[in-house]
Amino acid sequence: MFRRILVANRGEVAARVLRTCRRMGVECVAVASVADRELSWLEEADEVVVIGPARSSRSYLDQDAVLEAARRTRSAAIHPGWGFLAENAVFAARVAAAGLTWIGPPPHVIRKLGDKVAARRAMSGLGVPVIPGSDGALETLEEARAVAESIGYPVLLKAVAGGGGRGMRRVYSADEIESAWQQARGEARAAFGDPTMYLEKLIEGGRHIEFQVMVDTFGHGLHFGERECSVQRRHQKLLEETPSVVVSPELRDEMGARVAGALSELGYQGAGTVEMLRDADGALYFLEVNTRLQVEHPITEMTWGVDLVELQLRVAAGQRLTLDQGELGPTGHAIEMRINAEDPDAGFRPCPGRVTRLVLPEMDGVRVETHLREGDAISPHYDSMVCKLVVHADTRADAIARSAAALDALTFEGVTTTAGLHARVLTEPAFQSGDYDTTTLENWLSAET
Repeated sequence: MFRRILVANRGEVAARVLRTCRRMGVECVAVASVADRELSWLEEADEVVVIGPARSSRSYLDQDAVLEAARRTRSAAIHPGWGFLAENAVFAARVAAAGLTWIGPPPHVIRKLGDKVAARRAMSGLGVPVIPGSDGALETLEEARAVAESIGYPVLLKAVAGGGGRGMRRVYSADEIESAWQQARGEARAAFGDPTMYLEKLIEGGRHIEFQVMVDTFGHGLHFGERECSVQRRHQKLLEETPSVVVSPELRDEMGARVAGALSELGYQGAGTVEMLRDADGALYFLEVNTRLQVEHPITEMTWGVDLVELQLRVAAGQRLTLDQGELGPTGHAIEMRINAEDPDAGFRPCPGRVTRLVLPEMDGVRVETHLREGDAISPHYDSMVCKLVVHADTRADAIARSAAALDALTFEGVTTTAGLHARVLTEPAFQSGDYDTTTLENWLSAET
């Protein structure tokens, strides 16, 4: 096992990795921008290196600064967390070239799976169902029009390099495709520097289901079931739960084995998430692979009884996965609520500021993930998440009730948060029944305005 690792991230992400490192006896180096230097969570690190000013491009995204920090602190490995450099194949290759261990999949696998067209083609070839659409990237509007006519409208234009809903346009008829093509390409060029498009059949009212996978360096892959991530706003997840009410144990076993086997065949290593979309008929289709740990991984840990960060470290250190898939399975039900410093009543406007009072719930079955303490400042420069409430109970109904109780026990003063929105979501009949999809939350919010 590594003696010391560097976490190339900040805030809640780094605090999460640091907690497992402390338990395992692995020293942890934290990097920080000048804007973050006084945050309380840094006191828990064994060493802190200030790597640049507040702007991410000159600190957390500065590959040279991160690598120099690892060299100076004699770190053996780099854990990227999620976000920032976590899915950057160039950085992963530079880590390896510097003689350090990258805690994640090999650079060539990140590169292949980061190309949505290549990932779609690869997964389809390994038996994972994909949404009907173009066989590859589309070079011209005429090609897009021909594919749309062949599979039928409505369709979805998507940027090959896209993410978070950028570079994406819905097209409901032939007379809309030209303007959608121009808009999507322009947005993709501005956001990613790459205007390349592909096209899929649009599945409206689908459910976002993702499978957690772990693969060791010996090609042994395991899955840890699915997470339901359909409570979304503008393609951003707000609340996740597991197991999904629409995934049977048989489908979990069959699809979990299929996606774990596919990643193993691709030479994957470490933690990965295979995101899928479920249509109204119950079919699951591949969307993309996130080549990192996910924000919502704690609900899997709560129901499957594993520490996914520990498994990441062990895999990266060359250890075999000794768990037996046949003996693994979920117990109970878990819900994660992402609490952000945003005002839902003002278009989810970010609300940076200083936390003047903080009371976290201390209850059985409730896990709080946060890097903040009373008096800490929430910076306008970074992600607005202030904490995650992760709740586990024997049944889904009990998990919902416990989630409501945890929200009641949570106090964040000094900033506006989305805690109240989560309380409303928990009481919505559609959520309580489990009959919701990726459009449900936005429909609720539109009806209230």
